[in-house]
Amino acid sequence: MITVHHLDNSRSQRVLWLLEELELPYDIQFYKRDPKTMMAPKSLRAIHPLGKSPVITDTDGNVTLAESGAIIEYLINKYGNGRLAPARDTPEYIRFIYWLHYAEGSAMPPLLLKLIFGMLPKKAPLPFRPFAFLVSKGAQTQLINPQVKLHMDYWERSLSESEWFAGNDFTAADIQMSFPLEAAAARAGATDNRPHVGAFLRRIHDRPSYQRALHRGGPYAYASKGGMPAS
Repeated sequence: MITVHHLDNSRSQRVLWLLEELELPYDIQFYKRDPKTMMAPKSLRAIHPLGKSPVITDTDGNVTLAESGAIIEYLINKYGNGRLAPARDTPEYIRFIYWLHYAEGSAMPPLLLKLIFGMLPKKAPLPFRPFAFLVSKGAQTQLINPQVKLHMDYWERSLSESEWFAGNDFTAADIQMSFPLEAAAARAGATDNRPHVGAFLRRIHDRPSYQRALHRGGPYAYASKGGMPAS
């Protein structure tokens, strides 16, 4: 049996969605963020030393696995039976692998920096908040926002060429890419003047499997409007 160690408003929502797409049975162990730090609770460290989400355990093979990309690859390879991945030795498969790893390796770092620097003024001691505000504004204006825009424009261009990221068929790469696009839509205006990004988000949100994952996983800010949760 697969168990998803699910942190509210986190990347683990993608794992629930994938399991619903594959129609696999699974259990959920729920974890709540610390209300002050918005970080995962320390109890997650009992499952994985880093205490991050997502993490799955699979009693078939005694597997404990973290990292959403690794989890998606594991589930597709073990339980997919050819579903949600292009045939190997095709151009679509190369695109599939690329986007599967791009999501966390390239897309998320500037979005996380935007979140961190956006929180900086509020987290700084009161006497230092004006200085923290200037640092935050300068970093976002000069460094972070241009990178975020570069990625958002890249998504728009890619989705203008095919309906889904790996080609004309929906794959697990689209599930993996959902979190950066949802986060950027909530925090950085990703859908502003980017009709293909907006259409992609509407398509995934309309999928019955996505809605079933929401029903099982509980409230998820990115399913509508909301801020970007901390890791």
